[in-house]
Amino acid sequence: MSVLKEFRDFAVKGNVIDLAVGVIIGGAFGKIVDSLVNDIVMPVISTLLGGHIDFTNLFVILGHIPEGVPRTFDALKKAGVPIFAYGNFITISINFILLAFVIFQMVKIINKVRIMDAPPAPATPEDIALLREIRDSLKK
Repeated sequence: MSVLKEFRDFAVKGNVIDLAVGVIIGGAFGKIVDSLVNDIVMPVISTLLGGHIDFTNLFVILGHIPEGVPRTFDALKKAGVPIFAYGNFITISINFILLAFVIFQMVKIINKVRIMDAPPAPATPEDIALLREIRDSLKK
């Protein structure tokens, strides 16, 4: 029974609960960033590059294609054909860069709020202030 009690004590500690909440929110936030990249950023980039390029369908076929399999990313992947999917890598890289930038901005804002909400430094005790004055006058 002591193992169960230890596990319960561990599981209900604040850090574990905070970590669980962070993972859940991170998963949902990841979906939002995926949607931002796939639904907003990538169409704009493909239009700027002169057409309606779908980066996920940019790939190089590395193996033999069985007969009857269309030359699309999804069909080739389902058929088990080895492909070099550089377009998918570009999409995921943009996704990572956006996610890292948004998290950086959030941390920056949180740090500013913490500094603004920090309690003022306590006043220096009178004896220490007096000793500093003596030290400064001796330096002169």
